[in-house]
Amino acid sequence: MKKYYLFVFLLVFSKKLSAQQNITTSVNRPKIGRSIFSNELKRNFSRKGDFFVMWGYNHSWYAKSDINFKGPGYDFTLRDVVANDRQTKLSWKYLEPSSLSIPQFNFHFGYFIKDNYSISLGWDHMKYVMDIPQKVKIDGHIDATVSEPGIPTGRYAGVYNGEMLEVGPDMLRFEHTDGLNYASAELERYDDIWVAYSQRTSLTMETGIGAGLVVPRTDAHLFDVGKNNYWNIAGYGVSAKLGFKFYILKGLYLQNSTKVGYIDLTKIHTTGRNDIDGASQKIKYIQNYTVLGFQF
Repeated sequence: MKKYYLFVFLLVFSKKLSAQQNITTSVNRPKIGRSIFSNELKRNFSRKGDFFVMWGYNHSWYAKSDINFKGPGYDFTLRDVVANDRQTKLSWKYLEPSSLSIPQFNFHFGYFIKDNYSISLGWDHMKYVMDIPQKVKIDGHIDATVSEPGIPTGRYAGVYNGEMLEVGPDMLRFEHTDGLNYASAELERYDDIWVAYSQRTSLTMETGIGAGLVVPRTDAHLFDVGKNNYWNIAGYGVSAKLGFKFYILKGLYLQNSTKVGYIDLTKIHTTGRNDIDGASQKIKYIQNYTVLGFQF
């Protein structure tokens, strides 16, 4: 009979102990973000309060855009201009500390305000090069001499209303090659796709939106007059992105993302006579980038 009472006591005591453990575990368990994916294994830690920094390289594609050039004696718009980026050939420049900013790069650092939300500041260094020569439609007027002091325009002088014009190097060279710099603040959301049993390796989807200033250094020559201008705040940009982060270790990750963006530039430097000559354009782009990051 005593053995029976002892057995009942041990059974009740073990259930109380188990319940206390479950309560303690429930209280101490981090509140991790919900994932839109029904992954069976979830993280047992929270990323809230973590910082991160990342560096990598990008490749960009640009939609056709209109570019307006305006100054004394001219006001014309080139329609549906074709442009491309300018990738630096794969070399040791990608690893030399003194040359890290030469290729098209992305640098961002940020902070997790929640387990699955972060804010970040970053610098996307893209390059934009107008194809020369190319045939485009042109609207507006070009006088025999433009700007002050006067620059002769030769065969390009005239009044235009949608005619096709072959733009040659004697008329224009136009590129943002040092570069088309997008300084932005971004808000990101994360959804775990897969988490390893070790909790050290995982695959996460990132989505985000951003906005910021565009600071190009424009190398422009209009009718053989111009310069590689200094950086200036020429406009603004907005963007949205989708990417995937593979955590190699709990803090080290490799990320590939695609960003779509819109840029409105109203104060582009051209001939170097910035008080009288200038250009404006709106650019739509797609950017893909791969970065290596560390979270701490």
